[in-house]
Amino acid sequence: MKLPLLLFAALVVSSVPALTQQKPVYEVYAIRYAITPDYPINDLVYGADPKRKADIAMMVWLVRGGGHNILVDSGFYHERFFRDWKVKDYVKPSEAVARLGLKPEDITDVVISHMHWDHVDGVDLFPKARIWIQNDELEYYAGEAWETKQTSDGFDAQDVIEMVKLNTEGHVGLVHGDAQEILPGIICYTGGKHTHQSQYVGVNTAGGTVILASDNMYLYENMERHTPIGETVDAASNLRAQDRMKMLAARPEWVIPGHDMAIFERFPKVAEGVVRIQ
Repeated sequence: MKLPLLLFAALVVSSVPALTQQKPVYEVYAIRYAITPDYPINDLVYGADPKRKADIAMMVWLVRGGGHNILVDSGFYHERFFRDWKVKDYVKPSEAVARLGLKPEDITDVVISHMHWDHVDGVDLFPKARIWIQNDELEYYAGEAWETKQTSDGFDAQDVIEMVKLNTEGHVGLVHGDAQEILPGIICYTGGKHTHQSQYVGVNTAGGTVILASDNMYLYENMERHTPIGETVDAASNLRAQDRMKMLAARPEWVIPGHDMAIFERFPKVAEGVVRIQ
């Protein structure tokens, strides 16, 4: 039996929202909370002249939309790090977000790219946030990494303890592997072997996908020269990650490196030390 034409049309129209449900469109901001002066570039770009030095940016990234205020990485703030590292223009990450009108408790989610202290130490500054990290990354640095000095170098025991504590309190979302959508339009991808299992983040924006590389790509120079980062346990995996990030991003310049001061020249300024990725 044939359905009346009007009834058929109504059924088709009623099914459209389920088939074409749109993901949230996010805004993405880079927030610089400090500068590390005169940093050796060969630590960032493999094979660079050891004499080259430059200021590098210490950043977190805010992703806003869909009822969420998401930080990618959390920076650092504990006094012990200032004894060994010289920084200038420092602002605590929980205060830096005020430049975009947010309080620490407004942050709904924090995505940790990897367990190095300058990316995870501020995780406890955002009391209402759900923390996202690769399961293999947390498991490794809460256990096996500490069997040798080599595998634990660059990581802070107190940061690891804080992450384990947050997990026991139910505040951590463990990401299990590659291309995992943790929130609508927010996808975590496993990166190159900067650490045991680092990750980077793809964000759905009005212009297409923005890739927040964090330390999977330190500087634009890595991508422009197709050169691995200086700190990696597997250079080939880092180059594969760079190639993939370029394919995923709507534009090559929307692969956002982890420490490049040039970000604050390439994108429009919206506040002091803050640019919008667009």
